[in-house]
Amino acid sequence: MSLDSESSPSSTRDWFFPPQSFLHSYPPKSPTYIRRFSETSRISRRYADHQRYRKSSSCISDSHSCSSTSNDAKFARTRRRIDFDRRSDLSLKRSESEFSSKRKLEQSDVSSSAKKVSDTSRLFRSFDSTLKVRWRFLATAASIFIVIFATLLHENSSLQEQVNGLEARISNLNIKLRACNLFESGSEDDVRSPDELADFMDKRLKTLALIASLTLLLAPIIILKYIDSKSRSLEHNLEEVSLNKQLLYKVDVFFSVHPYAKPLALLIATLLLIMLGGLALFGVTDDSLVDCLWLSWTYVADSGNHANSEGIGPRLVSVSVSFGGMLIFAMMLGLVSDSISERFDSLRKGRSEVVEQNHTLILGWSDKLGSLLNQISIANESLGGGTVVVMAERDKEEMELDIAKMEFDFKGTSVICRSGSPLILADLKKVSVSKARAIVVIAEDGNADQSDARALRTVLSLTGVKEGLRGHIVVELSDLDNELLVKLVGGELVETVVAHDVIGRLMIQCARQPGLAQIWEDILGFENCEFYIKRWPQLNGMQFEDVLISFPDAIPCGIKVASRGGKIVLNPEDSYVLQEGDEVLVIAEDDDTYAPAALPTVGETSFIHIARPTRKPQKILLCGWRRDIDDMIVVLDAFLAPGSELWMFNDVPENEREKKLVDGGLDISRLENISLVDREGNAVIRRHLESLPLESFDSILILADESVEDSAIQADSRSLATLLLIRDIQTKRMPVRGAKTVAYRGSVSQGSWIGEMQQASDKSVIISEILDPRTKNLLSMSKISDYVLSNELVSMALAMVAEDRQINDVLEELFAEEGNELHIRQADLYLREGEELSFYEVLLRARQRREIVIGYRSAHAERAVINPPAKHERRKWYLGDVFVVIAEKE
Repeated sequence: MSLDSESSPSSTRDWFFPPQSFLHSYPPKSPTYIRRFSETSRISRRYADHQRYRKSSSCISDSHSCSSTSNDAKFARTRRRIDFDRRSDLSLKRSESEFSSKRKLEQSDVSSSAKKVSDTSRLFRSFDSTLKVRWRFLATAASIFIVIFATLLHENSSLQEQVNGLEARISNLNIKLRACNLFESGSEDDVRSPDELADFMDKRLKTLALIASLTLLLAPIIILKYIDSKSRSLEHNLEEVSLNKQLLYKVDVFFSVHPYAKPLALLIATLLLIMLGGLALFGVTDDSLVDCLWLSWTYVADSGNHANSEGIGPRLVSVSVSFGGMLIFAMMLGLVSDSISERFDSLRKGRSEVVEQNHTLILGWSDKLGSLLNQISIANESLGGGTVVVMAERDKEEMELDIAKMEFDFKGTSVICRSGSPLILADLKKVSVSKARAIVVIAEDGNADQSDARALRTVLSLTGVKEGLRGHIVVELSDLDNELLVKLVGGELVETVVAHDVIGRLMIQCARQPGLAQIWEDILGFENCEFYIKRWPQLNGMQFEDVLISFPDAIPCGIKVASRGGKIVLNPEDSYVLQEGDEVLVIAEDDDTYAPAALPTVGETSFIHIARPTRKPQKILLCGWRRDIDDMIVVLDAFLAPGSELWMFNDVPENEREKKLVDGGLDISRLENISLVDREGNAVIRRHLESLPLESFDSILILADESVEDSAIQADSRSLATLLLIRDIQTKRMPVRGAKTVAYRGSVSQGSWIGEMQQASDKSVIISEILDPRTKNLLSMSKISDYVLSNELVSMALAMVAEDRQINDVLEELFAEEGNELHIRQADLYLREGEELSFYEVLLRARQRREIVIGYRSAHAERAVINPPAKHERRKWYLGDVFVVIAEKE
C-alpha cells in the first residue's frame, strides 16, 4: 500500500490536525493551550514543506509506502487504546473524511506523473533500437539519471524518518491534550467553547456569591440562638455566668468606654449591609460585582431606587436591602439627633470647658453674688471689660436667669456660668482655674459651720490643682474662729474675709460715729474712690509730708515698705523718706487716673490748739443674738470709755447666755470698760420693747438674729419691724415740739409720722443689720436709720481684695481694735468759722495732729466727698462742716 493510499481512514495525516473542538477545550490564552498550539503549528509547517517536496519528485518507492502503511497501522492501534467520547469520534470522522478527499486529488496527480515516467522509458528504448549510433550518449544519460535518482531516494528516506518522528510527537501531544481536556471538564458530555466556559464559570461565581450572602446573613441568627440555648442550659448553675450575659456585658462596656462606639458600630453595619446586598445582587443579576456593590449602596442611601428592579430575585434582594437601609438611616438619624441634643444639653447645663485666662473665678452662689458682680464689672470698666466665670452646684439656666434679673450694667464684662462642684478637680479644670487671676470662694447661705467647712474643702481642692494657680484665693468665712484653719491649709495663696466679723466691726464704728457707713460704702465700692498701691521711682528720696501733696488726683494714705518685707504702714511719720522699692498707698478714682506732679505752693498754716474732749461713758443696746456676739462685746470694750453699759435684749434665756458667751471664748471677768445688762424678750413685740428705756440709749444696734439669719428676707423683716417699733416708742416718749408746723425736711413734713421718727433719729443712733438691698432702699427713703448693708459691704470688700490682695491688710487694720481707723472730725479742730483755705492747707493742718484728711462733708450736704478735686483751690469753710480722716484709735 502506497503512502497516498485512500483505503486507510486511520492514516497518519488524519492525526496531524487535531479536531478544533479538542483544541478549544482549553480556555483561550491559557498557558497549556498556547504551548500545545505553538508546538502543533510548528509541526504542521514542517509537514507542509515535506508534501511540497514529495510532489516535485518523480516517483516514490514501494518499500516506503509499505513502511508508511505499517506506521499508520501502528498509530491506529495507539488511537484505539483511548476511549474517546462519542462527540469527539464524530468530529474526528468528519475531519478524516475531509482530509481523505484532499488525498485523492494528490494521489491522482502522483499517478499521472508515474505514467509520464514510463512513457519516457519506452521512448528511450525505441530511440536505442532506431538510433544505435547514439547509444553511448543515452547510456551515459541513464547512468546520470540513476545517480540523481539514488540521491533523491536517499534524501527522501531521511525526510520520511523525520516526518515519522514528528507524527509520533503529534500523536503523543494529542493524547496528552485529550487527557487534560477530560480531567478539566469533569464530564464526558461537557466539551465547551471559551464563551460557554466563561458563562459557566460566571454562573458558578454568582451562585457562590448568593450562597455567601445568605450564609453571612444567617450566621448571626444561628450564633445568637446557640448563645441563648447555652444560657438557658446554664441557668441552674448560679456560680457560672451565662455566655449571653457575658456578651451583653462586653457590648455594654464597649459602648460605655469608647465615646465613638455608636458611630463605629453604625458604620460597620452600613458596610456589612452594602456588602451583603452587593453579593446577593451579583448572584441574581448579570451585572458585575462592582456595579452590584454600587447598586446596593444606592438602595441603602435611597430606598426608592428599588422601584426599577425587574425579576423576582432582584426585586426581593432590592426590597430587603432598602428595608435595611431605612433601618440604618433611622438609627443614624437618631444617633445624630442624640449627639446634637447632648451637645446642646451640655452647653445648656454648663458642662463645656471654659477657655479663658486672666479671668475672675467665683465659686459658689449666695445673695452677695449680685453685688460682687457689680463691683467687679465697675473695676473692669477701665480695662474695656473683663470675664467673670461663676461655677456653682446649680443649673446653668437658672443662674443665667437670676443674673439677667440683676438691675445693673455689666459695663462690658462677660459673665459665664458653669454647673459643677468646686470640690471636684475635673470641674475646677473645666473653668480654667489654673489660669484665673483671682478666685473668690463665696460662703453659702445657711449654717455658718457647714459653710466654713465647705470653704475649707474648696481650698484643699484648689491647692491640689497639679498645674498650680496663677492668682490668689479670696475666701469668705462666716466664723472668725475658722480663719486660722483656712490660712493654715491655703498658706500664702489665701486671703480671708470674715463676713460676720467685718459687719460687726462696722456696726460698732457706725454706732460711735453716725454717718460712717456711707463713708465705708464710698471707699469699699468701685463707683467712687478706693485704695490703690503702686510704685513711683521718681518719688524715691522724698519725705512723706511732701508725698502727701504730690498727687493732684489722689490722697496718699500709707507706704508699703520694701525693707520690712512689704508691710503696709498706714499714716506714717512725716519724716519717713521713701526708699527704692517702696510703694505708695493712695485713695483715687481709678488706677490710671492719678500720677505724681510737681509740688504745689502751699501757704503757711497756723496750728490751732484745741484739746480733745475726753471720752464719755455710753449706753448701748444690742437687739438680737448673733453667733459672734462675743467678738462684738470684746470690740466694744476696746472702743468705749470706762463705765459704759451694754444692754443685751433677746429671746435667749438669761441663764444660758453666759454659757454661750463662755463657749464662744469670752471671759466676762476681763471686760474693763463695759458692764453687761441682760434683758429677755422678743424684739418684735411692742410690750417687750416698751419695758426698755429706749430714749436713754446713745446707740441701738439691731442684729440679724441667729434664728433667722439663714433667710435674708425673714431676717430683714424682723429687723425692720424692730426698727419701726423702737422709733415709734421713742417718738411717743419725746416731748412734743410745735406740732402741725409746715417745716419740711426733704420731701417729708416734720409734723408727719415719719418726720417725728426722723426727729427721734436725731437724738439717738440706730444701726440695723440689713441683708437684702430692697430693704436698704426703703430705709434710705425714710431716713430713719443709719443702716449697714451687710451683703453689699462684704461683696465690696471681696471684690477689692480680689482685685488686689494687698488691700486686705489695709482693711484688717482699719477694722481692728488697734492701729488706725476712719474718723469723722468736726471742722473746729482744723479751722475757724468762715476761714478760706485750700484742701492742701487743711491736709497739712491735720498732719500736725498726725491725721490724714481724705474727704469732707459740707454742713448742708447729705454725702461726703472723698478725694475732692481741685485741692489747690481755696474755699470758705464753716464749723458745721465735718472731715473724714485716717487717725490712730483713741
